[in-house]
Amino acid sequence: MVHSAYDAVELVAGVPGRIEAVASHAGKLLVAVSDSEGFLRGSDCSLRIYSSPASSPEGGGEIRRDGPYALERHEQRFWRRPPLAMEVSASRDLLLSLSEWVALHRLPGLETVAVVSNKTKGANVFAWDDRRGLLAVGRQKRLTVFRLDSGREFVEVKEFGVPDILKSMAWCGDNICLGIRREYMIINSMTGALTDVFSSGRIAPPLVVPLPTGELLLGKDNIGVFVDQNGKLIQDGRIIWSDTPASVVIHRPYAVARLPRHVEIRSLRAPNALVQTVVLRDVQKLVQTGNCILAALSNNVCGLLPVPIGAQIVQLTASGEFEEALALCKLLPPEDSNLRAAKESSIHIRYGHFLFDSGKYEDAMEQFSNSHVDITYVLSLYPSIVLPQTHIIGEHDKLLDMPELATESSDVTDEMESYSLQLHESDDKSPLEVKKMSHNALVALVKYLQKKRSGIIERATAEVTEEVVSGAVHHSLILSEPYKPKKPNKKRAQTHTSSIAREMATVLDTSLLQALILTGQSSGAMELLKGLNYCDLKICEEFLKEWSDYMVLLELYKSNEMHREALQLLNQLVEKSKSEMENTDFNKKFNPQMIIEYLRPLCRSDPMLVLESSLYVLERNPSETIELFLSENVPADLVNSYLKQHAPNLQSTYLELMLSMSETGINPNLQNELVQLYLSEVLDWYNILKEEGNWTEKTYSATRKKLISTLENNSGYNTDLLLKRLPQDALFEERAILYGKINQHLRALSLYVHKLQMPERAVAYCDRVYEEGAQQPSKSNIYFNLLQIYLNPRKAEKEFEQKIIPVASQYPGIHKSSSAKFKGGRTGKKVVEIEGADEIRFSPSGTDSGRSDGDGDDANDGGPIMLNEALELLSQRWDRINGAQALRLLPRDTKLQDLVSFLEPLLRNSSEHLRNYLVIKNLIFRANLQVKEDLYKRRQAVVKIDGNSMCSLCHKRIANSAFAIYPNGQTLVHFVCFRESQQIKAVRGANSMRRR
Repeated sequence: MVHSAYDAVELVAGVPGRIEAVASHAGKLLVAVSDSEGFLRGSDCSLRIYSSPASSPEGGGEIRRDGPYALERHEQRFWRRPPLAMEVSASRDLLLSLSEWVALHRLPGLETVAVVSNKTKGANVFAWDDRRGLLAVGRQKRLTVFRLDSGREFVEVKEFGVPDILKSMAWCGDNICLGIRREYMIINSMTGALTDVFSSGRIAPPLVVPLPTGELLLGKDNIGVFVDQNGKLIQDGRIIWSDTPASVVIHRPYAVARLPRHVEIRSLRAPNALVQTVVLRDVQKLVQTGNCILAALSNNVCGLLPVPIGAQIVQLTASGEFEEALALCKLLPPEDSNLRAAKESSIHIRYGHFLFDSGKYEDAMEQFSNSHVDITYVLSLYPSIVLPQTHIIGEHDKLLDMPELATESSDVTDEMESYSLQLHESDDKSPLEVKKMSHNALVALVKYLQKKRSGIIERATAEVTEEVVSGAVHHSLILSEPYKPKKPNKKRAQTHTSSIAREMATVLDTSLLQALILTGQSSGAMELLKGLNYCDLKICEEFLKEWSDYMVLLELYKSNEMHREALQLLNQLVEKSKSEMENTDFNKKFNPQMIIEYLRPLCRSDPMLVLESSLYVLERNPSETIELFLSENVPADLVNSYLKQHAPNLQSTYLELMLSMSETGINPNLQNELVQLYLSEVLDWYNILKEEGNWTEKTYSATRKKLISTLENNSGYNTDLLLKRLPQDALFEERAILYGKINQHLRALSLYVHKLQMPERAVAYCDRVYEEGAQQPSKSNIYFNLLQIYLNPRKAEKEFEQKIIPVASQYPGIHKSSSAKFKGGRTGKKVVEIEGADEIRFSPSGTDSGRSDGDGDDANDGGPIMLNEALELLSQRWDRINGAQALRLLPRDTKLQDLVSFLEPLLRNSSEHLRNYLVIKNLIFRANLQVKEDLYKRRQAVVKIDGNSMCSLCHKRIANSAFAIYPNGQTLVHFVCFRESQQIKAVRGANSMRRR
């Protein structure tokens, strides 16, 4: 980095004598000159004041470059000895000088203000803190701190001893950095505490240079080291000079060093590169003034006048030193803020193009971001990114509208055109290099767009909110106005609603999605689409189809609520995954479970779409699909009706799984639907077997098993409809279950015993009814009915076949007499008469002997009885059957030996119960006697009432009044008081009950 930061201008030439010190005040030069007769130490020294011919008499305040300075005033013998140091306090208009001692003169008249002769005589170095008015003077091995009091005299504040003679020093906050021999030390101006810093090197003496920031630059031979106010090293803070400097001054943003052969200028910014070399030999002093640097030679004074910042920026930009150019932009005057912003933007853009061409894409994006250039400008560098059509004006076009920025805008345009040419030239690169460059450039673009996105999306959202609010306000105003005939408002139709922020957001999100896909960041694209986004649907859809990124395409559809398209695509992908068996990755990506998961959030918002799209997965993953319907509360009636119409083969599957998976069961309509489906299939199967001659009641298909299980475990179906559909000569097990559901137990048991010949099923049926407590009021009647069927089978079968009462009227608790007649002229009996025939007796031969009056003529029907089954029932269920009724029902010639297994436990149980009852009776009688005895004892209690006996309620004497005594035998009360207390309790109890 080499450019012209300063112009060397000769200000004063041919000074008669040796220049000892130089300073400036109000645009004038103050030169301390030794007499020309000799340069011996101790000779008188004069002060010569020079001014520019073009400056005003009052002075302009700055060193000017128009012509040499002329002598304005000459103060002979101003000092008795040549001054070692001289410094001007511009804020106080004071001249400090160190000759024999420290002297203070008022400017511009040079009146003597103060002379510190006692404590500063023989001093060799001083440091002035202009802000606080503190003066530190080094004399031999002493350091004295003075304070300027009221601008007229110095007051000693502190004096400290130091290890050796001071060579250099400077203020740094409350501390003073000292250069002693070959060491640097920090001393606290309040406490005098010394802290070692480091050595100053082997060649040059210590050199302490204060920085405007409060830090220090310490010389170490040809190296300048930056330290903080406490002497701690600042990381990466050092300047390496080309030679050992004799002195260094700071003139932001540069450090200027006086070297033996030239003056060297370096940047204060790391890496502190060389800026300029000014060839000035035999420079004796280097002094920093307000606007320039004064270089005092033996007889001449040169001024290093800074080149205007704008010119330096142009130089640096042209030479590619963009960082330094941007740093200089910070030094532009605040009043030129527009120009400063334009220059910074232009430099950032140029720097960005330079870095982009160099392959440093992320750094280039950082520069484009700092330039605040429109994102469309950056996206124009990427021809592979497809942008939506918008009305956005490019950033460089905006700059053209500003006259003061026209030059910068033209530079940007030129830079863009040159980059376009480079893009064409890059076609000659190898495909590998182009691919690598494209990938890295796109990765940088992704980071750039993500950084820009939050602000752009926020503005777009605010724009939408503003439009919604304004629309609502406008609508409310219209509603509040009285009705008027509508007239076309042409002016309003021509109004264009600003949507720049949304268009910018659309450009950004669309480009970001493409860049993410091109760089293989599909997960990032998914996250983008899951949140608020403004992606252009058409462009993104075509792009994702081209790149076959179906997962992101699905998310795109989902974010735009295009669920039908998404589900169609999912079905296609799942089908494709089946055909591509070798592509395991594709199969893992797309499976029926994905369709189920996609449908889950749609179940409540669009159930019909869910049903239309679930047929595919219902066939392949029925349990998961049904679980989806149940967990998301899709109306079951809606699902069933849809399947019944569009997929009847899946209807039973749905109802089965729903019945098995639902904890609360399904409603009666659906239960009836399922049973009807089972029954239809079973009837078709039955008719086929019947035609083939292979039908038997013990033949079971899978559907028939499901039908029987459903009939047994559920009760929500329509029993009447099912009974009407059952054939008269088959499916007796199903009929028996249905009879049981409507409490037609005799009919059900007859079917189990006679038609199905399954006595064990009949007994199990009785057990289930008994345990469920369905038979009221006597649970034993169910077993008695079974005994009837065993002992008079012909009568039971005949009654079943004749169907005295219609099935639909056979429900519990409803008993109607039928006026219908049996074939053959017999009058039908009430069902209650049949089921309650407690006095009936049958004989094995079927004769009338032993019949009760209620048997009528039906006993003559006769038939083989099932005595063994009846006896087995009695022996197994003796504890659930009324023994007396069972014995009256048995034939008269039944052997007692056959009844042992029934009577023995029955009698034993009866005897045991009798004994228990007697024991209980005796215990109760004993307890009754005990109570009577306690009552008798309590009635014998004696209560003594004397003159001191008091009522516990009113606390008055009992005397001869009627009294009452509480059960504890000690509490006495007047009878009247006791009665009143009982009445009060009664009233309180009534009130509390009312409150409840």
